[in-house]
Amino acid sequence: MPGNNGLGRGSGFVGCMRDVLVDWQLVIPEEWLSNSAVNVSPGCHHRDRCLDAPCQNGGQCVNLWQSYQCVCARPYEGHDCEEEHVTARFGHEDSQSFAAFTITDGIADRLSVSLFLRTRKSHCLLLALSRNYTLYFTAWLQEGHVLLRLRPFAPVKSKNAINDGEVHFVSLEVTNGTVILSVRGEKQGYVDVSALDIQDGDTVYVGGLSDGQDSSVFGGNLKGCVQDVRINEKRLLFFGLDTSVGSYPLLHLENVTAGCTGDDKCSFNPCLNGGMCFSVWDDFSCSCPPSTSGRRCEEVRWCELAPCPLEAECRVLSHGYECYSNATFLNDSTVLIYRGNGQILRNLTNLSLNLRTRKRNAAILHAESSSSFITLSVQEGYLCLELRMSTVSISSRRVVSDGEWHNVQLFMATPWTQTSRWTLVLDEEIEEASTSKTQAGNLDFLRENVDIFLGGLAPDAGWSLAGCLSTVELGGVALPYVTPADVNLPRLQLDQFALTSQNAPLLGCGGAPVCEPNPCQNGGRCQDLFNWFNCSCVAGWAGRRCDLFVNACASDPCRHGNCTARGLSYECACDRGFAGSDCEEEADVCENHLCANGGTCLHGPETYACLCPDNYTGPFCRGRGLTLSLCFIIFAGKMNE
Repeated sequence: MPGNNGLGRGSGFVGCMRDVLVDWQLVIPEEWLSNSAVNVSPGCHHRDRCLDAPCQNGGQCVNLWQSYQCVCARPYEGHDCEEEHVTARFGHEDSQSFAAFTITDGIADRLSVSLFLRTRKSHCLLLALSRNYTLYFTAWLQEGHVLLRLRPFAPVKSKNAINDGEVHFVSLEVTNGTVILSVRGEKQGYVDVSALDIQDGDTVYVGGLSDGQDSSVFGGNLKGCVQDVRINEKRLLFFGLDTSVGSYPLLHLENVTAGCTGDDKCSFNPCLNGGMCFSVWDDFSCSCPPSTSGRRCEEVRWCELAPCPLEAECRVLSHGYECYSNATFLNDSTVLIYRGNGQILRNLTNLSLNLRTRKRNAAILHAESSSSFITLSVQEGYLCLELRMSTVSISSRRVVSDGEWHNVQLFMATPWTQTSRWTLVLDEEIEEASTSKTQAGNLDFLRENVDIFLGGLAPDAGWSLAGCLSTVELGGVALPYVTPADVNLPRLQLDQFALTSQNAPLLGCGGAPVCEPNPCQNGGRCQDLFNWFNCSCVAGWAGRRCDLFVNACASDPCRHGNCTARGLSYECACDRGFAGSDCEEEADVCENHLCANGGTCLHGPETYACLCPDNYTGPFCRGRGLTLSLCFIIFAGKMNE
């Protein structure tokens, strides 16, 4: 505008005008633009500054014609929302941290508390309001869920756990007598309360309580990060000063650091069995080698690593593995000795094994201490258990010395009691189970400092077992037949029985070579029945070794004839047309024919006929005359039928 109207330079109108009237006369833009107008042009043009998306970190842009304004999302601020509120780290490297602030204005009827939280701890104190060292408002984590409580009213609990290491926005609103808890803007729960009274001088604790106050009731101090903490829109500033919104004064800051750096959980390599550790915020993850799994690679699929000898079967245990196999016991020299390793904590209330023997009297397992003993044996073919704790004795209902495999289960009927009757089950036949009449305790005396003899009473003590045993288990703990030198990997389970005898077990199940040399005579075939043999005799022979002659004709050796016994031999009378010692050969029926007077022998199926010359007749051409010739014709005619 020309002339000096008292306005400072540059303070003129910025914008657009239309329908301008001067003295009720419309001013046409083309007319006044032709004069000395400065920086005025027809039309109305402006540029929307929000099209450049200047607001960062999710800020919302507001167009101000020639400029813009950013409405920032928490926890960001600044002209373009480029600045982030400093995060406060609590419990770095497991230190005890807390912060304390003072309320400087009274709050009645309305309270708003909000913050960003990141943690992996499941139980800890988040924030508390105190008056004269008495907490009247608390917020804490319980199993990862947020709980808020305004005494003396019931707490409010979040629906989901938030201790997953992610950032969660937690807010509390107390208004009109209702406490409302929200997480990430989603309402979690509410509770009605009476009038709220927060006074000047009250203390706000964050992450823990001051010295002399115990936060263990809430699970201890916070380990994690908080950011942009506000009470009724006033900030709790852990670092620096900010008066743009207002803040409560800081009283004390203990082991709280700026930023949100996680602890280095890999510094001591928590990954087991060769696992590689990778840091995750306040946590770690393990890259496990093959055949291992679990958070720390602690679960080893042992049997995939083939730790056992070829003769043994690998079985995975809860904390290791064991090699199961059969073993052969021959005499006193194969008796084995075991001892508990002193780390067996479970109660030994049962005994199980598989047994194969033909010996009618033998000791299978024996152990004794100053006040207790156990003996499992075969007596007159029956299985017998004897416990001296209360003189318990049980016997099987069937014999076990038949050379077959038998499954044996011995257990306390009520293992949870101090004493109990004992039960013996053979081959899983429950209906034939035997139960002791008296009671006895468990076998815990075998856990340490007691020799356990397997396969006999003791070396050179007699009653040794001749047969086979599977791996014996006492309370589920094996008496293994393999030593540490026999396996490819260490056995890590705590509860173990160790083989202490010097003689090595004979793995597998094998009996004596009863068929070598062949005990069966006269062509008999030997069958190995485990330390016992049976002879399958040829016809005419019998007996255990086929040494008893029965009848030379019993096998019907004459194929086409009649048999006659001649002592240890026989003689065959062959049917016509057959020959040989056993009448097994077909003979020529005409070879020794009886046709006389020049008669010709004619072959038949099993006999022959005579073709007589003139003047002779009869079956063998021995008669004369017409009548005889006529008979021959009739005979010959029958042959041709």
